[in-house]
Amino acid sequence: MSRAKRIMKEMQAVKDDPEAHITLEFVNESDIHHLKGSFEGPPGTPYENGKFVVDIEVPMEYPFKPPKMNFDTKVYHPNVSSVTGAICLDILKNAWSPVITLKSALISLQALLQSPEPSDPQDAEVAQHYMKDRESFNKTAALWTKLYASPDGSTGSADEADLYGISPDVVQEFESQGFEKDRVVEVLRRLGVKSLDPSDNDTANRVLEELLK
Repeated sequence: MSRAKRIMKEMQAVKDDPEAHITLEFVNESDIHHLKGSFEGPPGTPYENGKFVVDIEVPMEYPFKPPKMNFDTKVYHPNVSSVTGAICLDILKNAWSPVITLKSALISLQALLQSPEPSDPQDAEVAQHYMKDRESFNKTAALWTKLYASPDGSTGSADEADLYGISPDVVQEFESQGFEKDRVVEVLRRLGVKSLDPSDNDTANRVLEELLK
């Protein structure tokens, strides 16, 4: 089967299964290499009620080589870059097989949202947050879902500290010492500090050292 026929057959299979709530469309009808896929966030997770859009580039060697997939929707997840949307998932790399379809790859991404793999992260900062404080991580991931994965495509805005799960009390503590808020948030993010125990002088001093550089 030619690549074009295979892709058209896969798109029809998606249309024939509306209950999966997955979409697959060409960006431009004249270019079968470039598609957009989407799926709903898995229930019972911080991604619930979100619609997640994925950019899909299909190589000439498809299905013998995997498609390149990136999240267009901003996602707070250990295996997705919070900056570029790049994805760390084995089936999109060395575990790809020609029997995998674009639809099943999207379902695998949906499953990845449900079951992160923080030991093999794409975004180390987010993975650290996930492993250190699951409750705070879930709150931040749910906020990103609300802001960026609205089914109607609208986006909201939020304080940058909230976006990365950083306690406003910590930011305020260093702001009161005369440091700019953006700089404080940037340093806290880099050091992976989300909250600060009043007795933790070592961490406080580490943050101060970075702020004074």
